[in-house]
Amino acid sequence: MKNFFTIIGGMGTIATESFVRMINHRIKITKDQDYLNYILVNDAQVPDRTTYIKDHSKPNFFNALRDDVLQQAPLKPDFFIMPCNTAHYFYDDLANLTDVPFLNMMRIAVHKFLVDYPNEKKIGLIATEGSIYDHLYEDEIKHVGREAELGGPEIQPMVTELIYSNIKEKGVVDKELYHRILRTMHDQYGCNVILLGCTELSLAQEKAPDHPYNVIDPQVTIADVAIELELQIRSGMDPQTVVKKYLY
Repeated sequence: MKNFFTIIGGMGTIATESFVRMINHRIKITKDQDYLNYILVNDAQVPDRTTYIKDHSKPNFFNALRDDVLQQAPLKPDFFIMPCNTAHYFYDDLANLTDVPFLNMMRIAVHKFLVDYPNEKKIGLIATEGSIYDHLYEDEIKHVGREAELGGPEIQPMVTELIYSNIKEKGVVDKELYHRILRTMHDQYGCNVILLGCTELSLAQEKAPDHPYNVIDPQVTIADVAIELELQIRSGMDPQTVVKKYLY
């Protein structure tokens, strides 16, 4: 297989399924051969990211991801994508394992916020406890001169319930809860734009998009980037040159 990329997924599996569906549905096709070539590594055994970030005595999820990258790198994909925001805790370590370009979903999402909403000085951030705890997105947002609004103490329990109790444990999206989180971030904390800093939240957006709030969805953003890059590579452009555009 030529002109393909590798998806490091399985965190969680339902969210990864949503990501693959986005790639397949957002590309314009008239025949089977118009779809993109990719390898999906659905490593469902990767330990919980938030658990380790908050307590380093727990199983380290880096080891599983390292093995996934090292298994895939010899196949020479055009680039790696990892549709799990919290797993980007180890982004630099994983990217340094290989010469294959490794796209950073978080930085690409923050850049999209700057492009789409250049006059907004802050963005609401909802994410896993691990991402919030280690300032993963917050640091990226501050780096580009913007403010991350996390909301009050009532926000994180609602977000955690949606991510873990609903989606990860039951495989369902609580539409009312998702919309309540967005509404609270907008109405109570003045967030005109809200970043969905977890792929389970991207799944919630896919299943319950009928709300009036502006969101930055990193999963949709990275799917569109993958489509753009792979189509350019398929047309004959050099992979390293093409991908460099998004290596922020």
